Amino acid sequence: MISLLCQYVEQSLGHCIQSPRDFDMLREHIYLRLHSLVSTSTLKRLWGYTSSQSEPGRHTLDVLANFVGYGSYADFCSAAADGGAPASNPVMSRHINVATDLRMNDRITLTWAPDRQCLVRYLGNMQFQVEEAANTRLQAGDFFQCSLIVEGEPLYLANLLQPGRLATNYVCGKRGGIRFERA
Repeated sequence: MISLLCQYVEQSLGHCIQSPRDFDMLREHIYLRLHSLVSTSTLKRLWGYTSSQSEPGRHTLDVLANFVGYGSYADFCSAAADGGAPASNPVMSRHINVATDLRMNDRITLTWAPDRQCLVRYLGNMQFQVEEAANTRLQAGDFFQCSLIVEGEPLYLANLLQPGRLATNYVCGKRGGIRFERA
């Protein structure tokens, strides 16, 4: 069950834990999110990066279960036995919080499978304009609203305005999510 919890932590973090630097990063993310301290050496033992004969403490397992959206390690084990996944997770993947991370006229290139691409310009107040688009129903000159862009997740556009059409909502990258780069 512990190895499954470690997999969930990596999924929630959006990063494989493989090096000493990764364990330090995970320790920091745990502290920032939960204000709980877990030592780097404890994390290394849990992941099998260093050997140990001791079992991890209940507090450590509870903290990691909290990190992936469960109330306790016991809750995690119960849900895992039932084949369940957490109903909620913190956003740990690379992302853009539009209200705080963008400035007027910032440009972002969005891509999603199979070969969709879109260059958008931020207009302020969570409004975007499509400047260039390829292999998608979005077209240059379209406008939409969006508050959060998360790598690897679908992108939900609100109030998509296209010439000659009523405003609608639209999703990009429904399968596999989107990727983004600041232009």
